Amino acid sequence: QDAFAAFHVDKVLVGKYLKPLQIGELAPDQPSIEPTKNEMLVKDFRALRATVEKMGLLEPNQLFFFLHLAHILLLDTAAWLILFYFGTSLVPFVASLVVLTISQVQASWLQHDLGHLSVFRKTKWNHLLHKFVMCHLIGASAKWWTLLHSQHHAKPNCFQKDPDIDMHPFLFTLGKKFSVELGIKKKKYMPYNHQHKYFFITLPPLLFPTYFHYHTFYIAYTKGYWVDLAWMLTFYIRFFFTYGSLLEIKSLLAYYFIFRMLESSWFVWVSQMNHIPMDIYYDKNLDWMSTQLQATCNVEQSLFNDWFTGHLNFQIEHHLFPTMPRHNYWKVAPLVKSLCAKHGLDYQCKPLLTAFADIVHSLKNSGELWLDAYLHK
Repeated sequence: QDAFAAFHVDKVLVGKYLKPLQIGELAPDQPSIEPTKNEMLVKDFRALRATVEKMGLLEPNQLFFFLHLAHILLLDTAAWLILFYFGTSLVPFVASLVVLTISQVQASWLQHDLGHLSVFRKTKWNHLLHKFVMCHLIGASAKWWTLLHSQHHAKPNCFQKDPDIDMHPFLFTLGKKFSVELGIKKKKYMPYNHQHKYFFITLPPLLFPTYFHYHTFYIAYTKGYWVDLAWMLTFYIRFFFTYGSLLEIKSLLAYYFIFRMLESSWFVWVSQMNHIPMDIYYDKNLDWMSTQLQATCNVEQSLFNDWFTGHLNFQIEHHLFPTMPRHNYWKVAPLVKSLCAKHGLDYQCKPLLTAFADIVHSLKNSGELWLDAYLHK
């Protein structure tokens, strides 16, 4: 299956675990592809994947990732040194906050690479450095992230299967069809017709300081991720010891909360620009490529966009080949675009600011559809 091929780097090793689970073979006269899936597209995508492997596009450039980690660590150190050398007045306080926020967000993009096993050829090294970056540098659980993010990749924008859209319907109504359904059922958890307004003061600034803070510890504790919890503790010891030596308790807590708000805002705008404006509905059991294309879009390439988004401006290529090192997305993009054109699939690519605006527009449209259906008798 294409999902299996997409997620697993060492297929021989995984195959050993799968052998005892085999219960039989398909009869020769039985179709190997379900009727909801495009057989020709499946064949062409598998041919594309074989081409990608032959071109070496799944092989990481470790110098790229080393330099990326180095600039994260330099920024992390610089944030503290600014306060140490220039004092804790307003200007150095704000400058330090900005530098630490940049470091934290760039660390988020790197942990994303490590979680997808795209930095090292050996899985164990990806897992080890993932714990260092996610748990020690960021203060969240690596296993918690992997648990949620794998579900997102398997079924993006599929309600009750993609945890990234769990905000529907309790905080937002998402997608055209869901919004109409919710309105017809006369359900109203929030004033959805205003959701494009309250989005600005809820999800972007508060996702990290509130929900993620609670959820990462809750999952790590309830599932017994004790190694992750120990690693996470080192982040808080390091942060409160180093910054606590320079800032009073009120300033320290304010500093922590503000940088989490800034980090959260950056992350949410980037992570949602590729998905919220796209189709959101129940699982249609489509083939791998169709499933990913209907739920993802790209943002135009530039050096700034690549750095600012952690190469998530190539969201389509990332979703089709989640273990591909991000520095190779631009190489496979023309091949993906060509395959989309051949099969009539919509390959969307937007300017960065347009992608941000589309989040708000889609929320506004969903809210209006809900209101029309809600008021209709």
